[in-house]
Amino acid sequence: MCMSIFSALSKADKKSGRPDPPPGFSKITASEAERAVSGNLCRCTGYRPIIDTCKSFSADVDLEDLGLNCFWKKGNEPADASKLPSYNSRAVCTFPEFLKAEIKSAVDQVNGALVTVSDDGWYHPKSIEELQRLFDSNWFDENSVKIVASNTGSGVYKDQDLYDKYIDIKGIPELSVINRSSKGIEIGSVLSISKAIEILSDGNLVFRKIADHLNKVASPFIRNTATIGGNIMMAQRLPFASDIATILLAAGSTVTILVASKRLCITLEEFLQQPPCDPRTLLLSIFVPEWGSDDITFETFRAAPRPFGNAVSYVNSAFLARTSSDHHIEDICLAFGAYGVDHAIRARKVEDFLKSKSVSPSVILEAVQLLKENVSPSEGTTHPEYRISLAVSFLFSFLSSLANSSSAPSKADTLNASYTNGITNVSTEYSPVEHLKVDCNDLPIRSRQEMVFSDEYKPVGKPIKKAGAELQASGEAVYVDDIPAPKDCLYGAFIYSTHPHAHVKGINFKSSLASQKVITVITAKDIPSGGQNIGTSFLMLGDEALFADPVAEFAGQNIGVVIAETQRYAYMAAKQAVVEYSTENLQPPILTIEDSIQRNSYFQTAPFLAPKPVGNYNQGMSEADHKILSAEVKLESQYYFYLETQVALAIPDEDNCITIYSSAQMPELTQDVVARCLGIPFNNVRVISRRVGGGFGGKAMKATHIACACAVAAFKLRRPVRMYLDRKTDMIMAGGRHPMKVKYSVGFKSDGKITALHLDLGINAGISPDVSPLMPYAIIGALKKYNWGALEFDTKICKTNVSSKSAMRGPGDVQGSFIAEAIIEHVASALSLDTNTIRKKNLHDFESLAVFYGESAGEASTYSLVTMFDKLASSPDYHHRAEMVEHYNRSNKWKKRGISCVPITYEVNLRPTPGKVSIMNDGSIAVEVGGVEIGQGLWTKVKQMTAFGLGQLCPDGGECLLDKVRVIQADTLSMIQGGFTAGSTTSETSCEAVRQSCAVLVERLKPIKESLEAKAIPVEWSALIAQASMGSVNLSAHAYWTPDPSFRSYLNYGAAVSEVEVDVLTGATTILRSDLLYDCGQSLNPAVDLGQIEGSFVQGVGFFTNEDYATNSDGLVIHDGTWTYKIPTVDTIPKQFNVEMFNSARDQKRVLSSKASGEPPLVLAASVHCAMREAIRAARKEFSVCTGPANSTATFQLDVPATMPVVKELCGLDVVERYLERISAAGPNTTKA
Repeated sequence: MCMSIFSALSKADKKSGRPDPPPGFSKITASEAERAVSGNLCRCTGYRPIIDTCKSFSADVDLEDLGLNCFWKKGNEPADASKLPSYNSRAVCTFPEFLKAEIKSAVDQVNGALVTVSDDGWYHPKSIEELQRLFDSNWFDENSVKIVASNTGSGVYKDQDLYDKYIDIKGIPELSVINRSSKGIEIGSVLSISKAIEILSDGNLVFRKIADHLNKVASPFIRNTATIGGNIMMAQRLPFASDIATILLAAGSTVTILVASKRLCITLEEFLQQPPCDPRTLLLSIFVPEWGSDDITFETFRAAPRPFGNAVSYVNSAFLARTSSDHHIEDICLAFGAYGVDHAIRARKVEDFLKSKSVSPSVILEAVQLLKENVSPSEGTTHPEYRISLAVSFLFSFLSSLANSSSAPSKADTLNASYTNGITNVSTEYSPVEHLKVDCNDLPIRSRQEMVFSDEYKPVGKPIKKAGAELQASGEAVYVDDIPAPKDCLYGAFIYSTHPHAHVKGINFKSSLASQKVITVITAKDIPSGGQNIGTSFLMLGDEALFADPVAEFAGQNIGVVIAETQRYAYMAAKQAVVEYSTENLQPPILTIEDSIQRNSYFQTAPFLAPKPVGNYNQGMSEADHKILSAEVKLESQYYFYLETQVALAIPDEDNCITIYSSAQMPELTQDVVARCLGIPFNNVRVISRRVGGGFGGKAMKATHIACACAVAAFKLRRPVRMYLDRKTDMIMAGGRHPMKVKYSVGFKSDGKITALHLDLGINAGISPDVSPLMPYAIIGALKKYNWGALEFDTKICKTNVSSKSAMRGPGDVQGSFIAEAIIEHVASALSLDTNTIRKKNLHDFESLAVFYGESAGEASTYSLVTMFDKLASSPDYHHRAEMVEHYNRSNKWKKRGISCVPITYEVNLRPTPGKVSIMNDGSIAVEVGGVEIGQGLWTKVKQMTAFGLGQLCPDGGECLLDKVRVIQADTLSMIQGGFTAGSTTSETSCEAVRQSCAVLVERLKPIKESLEAKAIPVEWSALIAQASMGSVNLSAHAYWTPDPSFRSYLNYGAAVSEVEVDVLTGATTILRSDLLYDCGQSLNPAVDLGQIEGSFVQGVGFFTNEDYATNSDGLVIHDGTWTYKIPTVDTIPKQFNVEMFNSARDQKRVLSSKASGEPPLVLAASVHCAMREAIRAARKEFSVCTGPANSTATFQLDVPATMPVVKELCGLDVVERYLERISAAGPNTTKA
């Protein structure tokens, strides 16, 4: 992120056409600053604070829109630009000259005389002749040598990047040509995409449209590196879904290639249709012809999960047409790509049909019907019908624009097409109302944050900056893989099963350089005598094996660990492993909830963990006026996508001891499992976790697998062993969130009051229990946010042959809360009532809350949900926006909006937690806590609480102590009973343990302070500690805080309103605005809690919309990298993102009346899903779409995630055909839809 914005600043400041900005700012615009990080990923912040930082460099930024102001401003005073750090483009650091000299020397060396060929290496020919000599040499082997320019393609085809030698052709001048002429532009094959954009932007209409589309390909930093030629070559040789090939095909481009020393100039279409080129074929350049602008229409289209954020298209298209003076099509080119074929193609039959025709609805209808016959995704393509529908939508949009351009405005038949940011928008008349003018893809994002600060416990309650923020921003923070490799360190990589249930008969390797570097393969037989084959275990709920032995029980299970001299060789060897399987005498695998139920394969839940029913279901159903029976909803899995994948370093020590550096949320559990695996006492195992690069539950139980694997290898080989999983392996083995299938029956009165609910809940747990037995309690707990009258349920925890599902942020709660909303919305549809009316009707009063939640309900004064929900859902602003949404939907055919308000109730549990505070002789303070810093701001809050706890000894209340406090890493031999960092309450319980420790120290130091004061000696902190040290006062105190038996849990409340816009033609959803209201109690640090609220919400948005954690028919994860798995990015979060922290009534049973903020806000993201349902309902009503079991426009099943294909299918895959048939039948004089 830092490099992305720095690059954008440098580029902007070099632009000569812009006026100089005011002092302290850059020439960059706010929109450019935001776009600069559009391809970067962040899983913690929700992007808003990062975006604010980027925008703060811009002179055109709205200062009131920066979140920093909520901490700086007082009351209604105007924002003050002088508080922003000043920026001076002339004062930024430059690349050190000595490093430039070293790089130049290294490049000169490899570019010098003939390079000696070794087993592996990187070669830089300076001419085509030198390249040919390398091709002709004896060592050139296409299986071990890769031709590259920037090698960004390895990010897509990771498993194919198993080469020993690379030839870098970027230094060949002939491949970097730029030739402009009256006939067109020739672009050298190794020019970057960014350079091509720069060249094409300064051209005619066709060139500019190509440049505009290229700006939506990949991301800024990839475009700056990736080459035009590399993209085209991948499209030719591999089934690569290239946008560039498609748009250049439509523009009539040609390519020049070198084959066996011969130059050939052929059309791009011919080039793509050839058999895959061999590695010796060289693409020299691409020529884009000059088309002019008279009578030429050129448009490009793409539908992708993100408008700008590095996402491959479901379908891309580009169309070029020349029309005559009488508005007939003289010539036309229709190019389609990415829909499930090997390369981009031209729809020749459709082109032939359209030539010489004048565009009308009937002609468009025939064209799209013909297109459907010619665009045929290959077998195995995901969502084939959706992709065909997209192709139809794009052609419809383009031909509609031709029809409109050939008609007088008064006679246009509303086929008014425009294309914005990769999303088709064919619209009817737009209302002049300002609200309806919002551009869904407008940048920059707007936001507002509201909170109240308190000085009562200062510095607790202050929005101080996050501890270690500078280290993280500068890249100096040390994570496990940053620890320098110890002497003789070895590296490991997992070999995992690709079969769901099979005997493992043997492991072999393909002959390669990597296989020659393999030291050994660690398997179950290498576990020390007395040890166990155990990879994880939790609370006596059950264990999971470290190695498949002798049967692999799921696809993705660890079979063995390759140990090699480097991490790269370990990766390569693991990918080249050939595993022999046998399914003899084994039952077919159980992969789904349905399979599990059919074969009665379950895990049991202990009675004390099971949730309790409420009321009498049969009586409640008998009181109902209406009933919905056996309705169904499904929720799929979600991957953690922490930025730091699973990693560990194991160092063997004397006397059967071992030290493990682990990225773990539960170091104590890691110590436990490693000790059991090795068969040694717990005190022989030291686990150290300084910080974790994102966890979200994935570094809890799952982190023990990699720690154990490293430990077994290190123990056997008596050498340090480290492992850092590549993203694909991590995604395949991670497990993730629990998929669920729910059937429900509900009874309700005519006014919407629900009287009874029954659930049949199926939870796919995977192969081992992990935390799955805890899930029913969490699911039902979140579901109980409404008063169902009577509630009963039947839960089945399904044992299946897939990776074990584990805790992921808000485990069970996010599903349970969503299930509740699905039921509420179903009831509203059945009664044709407003959904918020049903919600309000069934919210608890305090008496019913106490019945459903028992002691967790707390005091009546702390029940804030009804107030919060009313503040949003009953406000004049909400009603006005709802009216505007209705007006918009009446005025727009091809885009629909929806708005929804969702309440949440989230129960959290308090756990015993240790803390230790030690004051050094110089007055500096070291603090240890049981929790681990995983990005949630634990260390920051602990520092504040330490300063507050010792503040009685300081005249300023402890604020002077903040800079003296250091929170140190978790160490299982130093801090025992550390517990685990999960459940959202670790920060507050760690703070309370620290406060108790400080109280002990204060009692010890008070007499010395009073003695000094009695002598009229100024009591400076350093002097106080020096006096205590000389007096042999114990300056270290430890506390083990345990919650009050009557207060082990409490409820969190929140509400959110989200407004979305759905593109009926593509299924794309834009979140126009989200307003979050969250009860944070008396926040320990409002800045940290605000970040948690926003980040959690955005992670929830990913779960409900785009994150499709798909598997194949064997249960093996196939969406296994950034290419196929799409978390939210800058361009998919709410365009207006407002957060208010609600300060509820004080409750001294909580830690300084604070509340948790890490997980509950994630559940608020259901408001986006519910708003999408409203928009889809409007689309179905518009086009009379009746699908699903209910055969109704209003009632339908919208599962999770609601991806673009899902949304489009519910809106209607054939809406274009329906519309065209209707207006064609209405006759040629039809002018309005």
